[in-house]
Amino acid sequence: MSDPALTRGDAPLSALSGVGPRRQAQLQKLGLFSVRDLLAHFPRDYEDWSRITPIARLEDGATACVRGTVARPLDLFRKPGGKTLSRTAVFDDTGKLSLTFFNNKYLRLETGRDYLFFGKTVFYGGMRTMANPAVVPAGDASLSGAGLKPLYRLTEGISQNYLRKLTGEALALSAGRFQEPLPPALTETYQLCPPEEAFSLIHFPASWDDVRKARRRLIFEELFTFCLAGQRLRSQSARLPGAVLERADPEEFFRSLPFAPTGAQRRAVGECFRDLCSGVRMNRLLQGDVGSGKTMVAAACAWLACKSGKQAVIMAPTELLARQHHASFSRFAAPFGIPVELLCGSTPASERKRIRAMLDGGAPMILCGTHALIQNDVALPAAALIVVDEQHRFGVRQRAALGEKSLSAHLLAMSATPIPRTLTLILYGDLEVSRLDELPPGRQEILTYAVPEEKRQDLYGFLRRQAAEGGQIYIVCPLIDGDEDDPDEEKKAAATYAKSLAAALPGLRIGLMHGRLKAAEKEAVMTAFLNRELDILVSTTVIEVGVDVPDATVMVVENADFFGLSQLHQLRGRVGRGSRQSYCFLMHRTLSEPARQRLRTLCTQRDGFAIAEADLRLRGPGDFFGRRQHGLPDFAIADLASDLNVLEAARDSAQTLLRDDPGLDSCPLLRERVDAVTQKTLAVSLN
Repeated sequence: MSDPALTRGDAPLSALSGVGPRRQAQLQKLGLFSVRDLLAHFPRDYEDWSRITPIARLEDGATACVRGTVARPLDLFRKPGGKTLSRTAVFDDTGKLSLTFFNNKYLRLETGRDYLFFGKTVFYGGMRTMANPAVVPAGDASLSGAGLKPLYRLTEGISQNYLRKLTGEALALSAGRFQEPLPPALTETYQLCPPEEAFSLIHFPASWDDVRKARRRLIFEELFTFCLAGQRLRSQSARLPGAVLERADPEEFFRSLPFAPTGAQRRAVGECFRDLCSGVRMNRLLQGDVGSGKTMVAAACAWLACKSGKQAVIMAPTELLARQHHASFSRFAAPFGIPVELLCGSTPASERKRIRAMLDGGAPMILCGTHALIQNDVALPAAALIVVDEQHRFGVRQRAALGEKSLSAHLLAMSATPIPRTLTLILYGDLEVSRLDELPPGRQEILTYAVPEEKRQDLYGFLRRQAAEGGQIYIVCPLIDGDEDDPDEEKKAAATYAKSLAAALPGLRIGLMHGRLKAAEKEAVMTAFLNRELDILVSTTVIEVGVDVPDATVMVVENADFFGLSQLHQLRGRVGRGSRQSYCFLMHRTLSEPARQRLRTLCTQRDGFAIAEADLRLRGPGDFFGRRQHGLPDFAIADLASDLNVLEAARDSAQTLLRDDPGLDSCPLLRERVDAVTQKTLAVSLN
């Protein structure tokens, strides 16, 4: 009988030979705690040792495998600090290749013997060179029957060879103990190989056909499980009772507005009102481009809650945004005499006490706030509606914590990031979606231009004139060189740019924002900009989404080709919020033709959803939201850039299975996997 621990995949790594406490600690840095974790640590790529490239055909910058004869003994050079450098050369019938090895003093290469070398070719001084290539003797038994060697994500103390050896042992230990979680009809329809075969082929394939066969099985299973989890969450929330609000004609609210709602706003309000009056808890996402009027839709829903004798709560990720919402909702609520309050971390104790008393009293009101709303001392027994703004800034746990304050409250999550429908399936599978795909009439177009480096002085002259006329300027500079994951490098890049800008534009007040600043410091800088204490704000991409600075008229994005279209569109949306004509300048140096086409798309297109679809096609979902913030789940093997068709099939199959078997009673192992994905989703914390 098979070991149930291994079958479930929770056998500890200590079950493998040679994995003691020290090795376990190293492997845990990779997120590997069990045999199942190890087997699900899929290769990030493969070394293809089966395809030998003649030396004369090696291309600069390309990775390849070469079979060469060692021409001379290794020359060993010792460097300060005990480091070493070894050099030699190899040849074949077509040419010569220079090899360099760093800190490998135990390497032995026999002159006149043939070896296989796998590495990246660099042309240097007219010579083909490789630095630190992987080496095996020609005919090495380790390559027998397997020309592809897996490459894994590593950590300090763990080598590729060690991880290959350990994975091989894990496969041998688990042989015969894999169970099939998928229904037989699915494996037959999509011609999916059994799980044991898939795991074996993904780690130790003999050919690229083996890799494709394994990936097809594993990708489908991963996306199918995720789609099931999302759809079960949605179906469960659809059965939960919600506060029943009285039916009302939204025209009563619309007549109080100083403008005419767009068709998209009317449609979204209608969808929300149907949910709010249904008796079933609303769980809806409101997507809309910058300036599309999401706040008005949320205000209409809050009005309906108050008209029904209930309360509405608006949660924003920062105090600055919470204050902005307080001002906006106060204007919408004024014609109806609805009180609007503000509760943030900085709210004085006496004010908090007064607001808590209003909440406890249950009288109709709208409360705007930050994370302070989910503190233990805040109760929301009369809340019928919870609005979460910039919802991607909150984890599911934070949304759930707010929802637990009032078990019958409806949820409206808002996002200013237009997302293609295919990605919506993954990101928001548990939510119904309303889209605002129209901009209010009369909103000015932001004139957008791609500007080459040689026009920089002309740009600076334009910025001086804009500042003199009372306009304010954002300048966003990405980190091109250095370590993008090192906040000190980000700080240094932004600070250096701000210093050079101060020299180029003397007399202008320049502020600086970057990821190294604490939340309070970021808010102080944004407040200073909002209060016109700064003319120019130099920032990395951490500038607040949603902050309304009416006098900001210019957005300059340095090295614009580094960004995706959707991120550029989001940055562009920081300006154009007042009555002044606004501009966006996309600075660039030499552009490739694809990069030129991308920037041209942004210069001619203003529809955020159309831009999002173009960005998805051009860059893929991994880069869709920019390199620091994307909101996508961490898939072990699926790549949405190339697997969107699989996602569609997985979604349809999940819908069919849940329709026929809502409790997944016929697939207990699959239900266990889906529950695990659901719990992981609910454990997500703030970005």
